[in-house]
Parts: sequence; structure tokens; C-alpha cells
Amino acid sequence: MNRIIDGKSNKNRYLTTILLIIFVSGLVSFPSVLKIIKNINLKTTIMIKIEKLSKVFRTEEIETNALSEISLTVNQGDFISIMGPSGSGKSTLLNIIGLLDSASGGSYQLLGQEMIGTKEKAKSKARKENIGFIFQNFNLIDELTVFDNIELPLIYNNVPASERKKKVQDIATILNISHRLKHFPQQLSGGQQQRVAVARALINDPKIILADEPTGNLDSKNGNEVMELLTDLHASGSTILMVTHSDYDASFSQKTILMKDGIILSEKMNNKNVDVFAVNLNN
Repeated sequence: MNRIIDGKSNKNRYLTTILLIIFVSGLVSFPSVLKIIKNINLKTTIMIKIEKLSKVFRTEEIETNALSEISLTVNQGDFISIMGPSGSGKSTLLNIIGLLDSASGGSYQLLGQEMIGTKEKAKSKARKENIGFIFQNFNLIDELTVFDNIELPLIYNNVPASERKKKVQDIATILNISHRLKHFPQQLSGGQQQRVAVARALINDPKIILADEPTGNLDSKNGNEVMELLTDLHASGSTILMVTHSDYDASFSQKTILMKDGIILSEKMNNKNVDVFAVNLNN
């Protein structure tokens, strides 16, 4: 499958590859390679910074702490999985990060902008400009064709019709669903429906992809295809945060965070992932 690679991440990949080739070929020593890298002005972009985030659900009789002072940092190019039993707070955390829900306290900065206490209009704007969602249940509109489903976020962002058509066709070609653009969701397999959902999530070139149990309603074959697709997106430099119950799916990510009772119990680095050289170079 074709990779979705922007110019900057492509340049970074070439740079890293050249440095490795130079070292392996024996043209320069390893210390010299390190010196070259140190002379490059590297900057890590913090996409998400959460500090002591809390969420409390209240009724007349009971108060439930869904999140208890969660702290988390997500950098550009990260692929992080969040796991935990039902009721652990992982979906609540993802909904707050996606600006679909509000926190009760703490701090949540999205690309340096504080989201806690921000008005709904500003949240909606930040969500449309920065975040793409992939849901377990696909959330496609049955009455719309595949083309129309993918196009919908572009309409909300007031993209001209001619540009919308090209963008939909381009993303559909990359995800191998261009032959299905005139079909309706009910005419597709589960795997194809999830590819449409992924296309819709990517159509506005989001800075962050949030995936909530993306393989939950798929068989193992289609589920594996979706995880390979997410791995490919990660390899191209995408920042991905995924909630999952599957240890296998989590193994595709760089890091797994385990939650229970609204807190982060542990974090571990994974080995089964594609290395991403997603760094920002000052031009």
C-alpha cells in the first residue's frame, strides 16, 4: 500500500537513512555520525500535555471518579495504546482528549493551547483542525455513499467542491476503496467500512489520530489489515492514540499505557513497532 508521507517526514527519513548508510559502509566512525546528528537543530513537538486531569460523574446519590489526576505527554510521531478493564477510564480519557467531553479539573493542552475551560465554539474549531477519529462502530451514515461519508468533514470545513472531489479520490486510492465510492456502507464488508472510517478521519490531514477500539467489530483478518494500516500511518509520521482491549493490537504501538480505576498503573515500551524518525527540522 502506498504510504501517506508529507514532505517534512520524507526529508527526515532520507536524512536518517543517509546517516545510517554512511556509518554501515564504514565511511565514518559512529562518533562522527553522532556529531552530525548533534549539529542538526532538532525540536520535539509536544502534541498533547495533560497534567493532573480529573473527571467526576455526579448524581444526586453518588459521586464517581472516572479519572484521578492523570498526567500524560504525547509527542509528535508517537503511537501510544491505552489498555485497561471496562470502567478503567480509558474511553473517558480519549473522549476528553478528542474534545467530545470536558474534564472536571487539571490541565489539558493541545498543541500548546489550554482546553480546560475553553468555550465549545473554540473546542469545535480545535477538534476540526487537529483531530481525526476512528471508532469501533465505524459511525458511517447509512443514507450516504462512501464518497459522501468521506467528504463530510471537508464540507464542515468549507472546502471548495472541486478540491473536495480530488481529496476524496486521492485518499480512497491510497486506502484501496476507490472502486467502492458509489456504494453505501451496508454494501461493504466490515474491513471496508473501517477503511472508509479511516479515510474520513484522515481527509482533513489531522495532526492527531484517535482510535477507539478500531478492530473491535472486525474478524482477525480485517482487524489485522486495520492495524497494518495504522502502522503504515505511524511510519509516515502520524501521531496516534489508540484505546484497545487487545494485547495483539497494542503490540503494534510504541508504548502501552495500562489504566485501572481512573489512574495510570504502568507504562511499557513495545518492540513490535515500526521505527519512526518523526523529528522537526528548522528550515
